[in-house]
Amino acid sequence: MYTTLKDVTKQAEELNFTVGAFNTHNLEMLPDMLRAAKEMGAPIIIQTSIDTARYIGFKVLVNVMKAIADEEMVDAVLHLDHARDFDDIKEAIDSGFTSVMYDGSHLPFKENILKTKAVVKYAHARGVSVEGELGTIGGTEEGIHVAEDDKVYTRPEDAVEFVRETGIDALAIAIGTNHGQFKSKTEVNIPLLKEINAVVDVPLVIHGGTGVREEDYAELIDNGIRKFNVGTELLVNWTKTAKETFGETEVNKSLRHNIIPANDAVKNIIKHKIGLFMNVKNPISVE
Repeated sequence: MYTTLKDVTKQAEELNFTVGAFNTHNLEMLPDMLRAAKEMGAPIIIQTSIDTARYIGFKVLVNVMKAIADEEMVDAVLHLDHARDFDDIKEAIDSGFTSVMYDGSHLPFKENILKTKAVVKYAHARGVSVEGELGTIGGTEEGIHVAEDDKVYTRPEDAVEFVRETGIDALAIAIGTNHGQFKSKTEVNIPLLKEINAVVDVPLVIHGGTGVREEDYAELIDNGIRKFNVGTELLVNWTKTAKETFGETEVNKSLRHNIIPANDAVKNIIKHKIGLFMNVKNPISVE
């Protein structure tokens, strides 16, 4: 079913897991991303940058997502990530996206509140969920610099006011992660996460998830992380596989033979991540 961020994170809160939010970079990746979720029996958030949405087409993305979600019987959210321009957000909502992120983390605190609140008003009137962000998460996304190099951590007292004043459905927090980090792993600030989770009542979001150690997932989930973004790991492995297949193929061989292995690489990563995101403490052993 084509659904909203609010709906899937509510389910995640009730059952104490996190929903994987995976970036698609083209239409080729999309079917196997949704099939991965179906095979794992889990909801999934497919997210795109503005540039990717424009490259594919906002309405094309919506129509394809709806068709596959219905066909595969999987709960799926289409989310616009890191949008700063209201016109981009409006286009996504009007085209049928079910979730948007307004990223005002670079703005002064009060300006971030006011602009996020305006997005919430427009989105909620149309049944669309909104993610906001407090603090700055460094690094690059799709090769584009998205934040200042000096990270500013989310302050719990600011999070309380921000959530109360904006009415957002989820809050992206800065606790030490970086966008685009895939050659190393980061130290996430778990004590800060616990402080934030203790005082706010909305689902919390991790950005830069590729750079997070898998052994830290359970503690993050147990302390309120309900949306977990993974983008760079998919992009890197899709591209590596595609370079290998395209490098070895004959020029007159069907393109699908080069693309399918790259899609399979993405599907396998998503299934692995979802298995961890379900946060099963003592899985049953099957002999």
